[in-house]
Amino acid sequence: MSDQLFRINCGYQNYDWGKIGSSSAVAQFASRSDPTTKIDESKPYAELWMGTHPSVPSKVVEPTSGNNGEILRSLISQHPKELLHQSIIDKFGSDKELPFLFKVLSIEKVLSIQAHPDKKLAAQLHANDPKNYPDDNHKPEMAVAVTDFEGFCGFKPLEEIALTLKVIPELREIVGEALSEEFIGGIKSNVTKGDSDDVNNRKLLQKIFGALMNTDEKTIASKAASLVDRATTDAKVFDQISPKLANLILRLNKQFPNDIGLFCGCLLLNHVPLKKGEAMFLQAKDPHAYISGDIMECMAASDNVVRAGFTPKFKDVTNLVEMLTYDYGSVDTQKMPLLPFPKSNGDASKSVLYNPPIAEFAVLQTIFDSVADKKQYFDAFDGPSIVIATNGEGTIQIKGSNDVKDLKTGYTYFVAPGTEIELTSKSTDEPFTTYRAFVEANI
Repeated sequence: MSDQLFRINCGYQNYDWGKIGSSSAVAQFASRSDPTTKIDESKPYAELWMGTHPSVPSKVVEPTSGNNGEILRSLISQHPKELLHQSIIDKFGSDKELPFLFKVLSIEKVLSIQAHPDKKLAAQLHANDPKNYPDDNHKPEMAVAVTDFEGFCGFKPLEEIALTLKVIPELREIVGEALSEEFIGGIKSNVTKGDSDDVNNRKLLQKIFGALMNTDEKTIASKAASLVDRATTDAKVFDQISPKLANLILRLNKQFPNDIGLFCGCLLLNHVPLKKGEAMFLQAKDPHAYISGDIMECMAASDNVVRAGFTPKFKDVTNLVEMLTYDYGSVDTQKMPLLPFPKSNGDASKSVLYNPPIAEFAVLQTIFDSVADKKQYFDAFDGPSIVIATNGEGTIQIKGSNDVKDLKTGYTYFVAPGTEIELTSKSTDEPFTTYRAFVEANI
């Protein structure tokens, strides 16, 4: 295997929640990378998948290599040591696929409130119900905002949920008077994670969430209609919790009228806004949802979802209520730090690492000012990586090579382990911006 750096074309998904036609970054990137992709202005373009997941496989685009059109997964299976690295094969147990799946998401409507099982539970769910759980792997995720973004992530601080039970009658009526009082009077502040008070807090939160999720649909619809009416006529009630809460309820009700998500999402989960370049990590067994914006998403290679709300799809309430960690905390605890990365050096105005607390992936963001001929050099990684340009234009090449390749907005490249590369900016109206997902056994 001689090619250590080659371009790939990536498939896309037309989910209903995606942005429509050419307003979608997914559609823009797919059509720019592959001119045969014609954008249908009436369809939503939701996700661009970069990787080896068999549902939407990436394909090689290198006519000179003899591998043009070959599925990336197939090529890796033929050259696993060269394209994965032995340490990655040993750690993750596969000689044909990447341990991560890299995506671009363009979000017009709220996605389903969901959580993902850990490895042990994923294997059990897949064995018992392969139709609804197609993979046996866990699915921790990280989202990096490409545009301003908003989502739900994790349960709110318990004091805020207690206040909600006090001032929002609809939630209190669903949960019940006795359980509401038990929660309000039973939760403890300033606890240490794992101590007896924290364990009791989580049990109380599970009771509240379980009572909500097991309420019949007719009651939910009735109480949701009342909640929406209250948000319309008496927004000040919601201002006690958050000044944006009434508006959030009204916006999402237009997308999913009288849905349980208005309760389990808007009232119980953190509403997390991210500015461009900010990121949040979504660990296994934590509830979350994306509401609007464009993001880079990286996850363990799995497609397992346990849904809670804002969806017409299958909701596995029993497993959902049992599996969640019931972690709780402020919005700030959901955001990730931007870290320096010593393997990246040069003229870029910004090159930062998003390094979540899991082994399967990390993501590197590199941005150049809109000036030509600025260079950034990257030391070799002990594992595979995928790089995509999301703004501007530049070039990519193996360090010291004369084979200079265009890296335009929407272009995606696979970089083999042990490959030093360099990026060079071109003068355009937008800053040359790339995201690179990678894995090393020691990250």
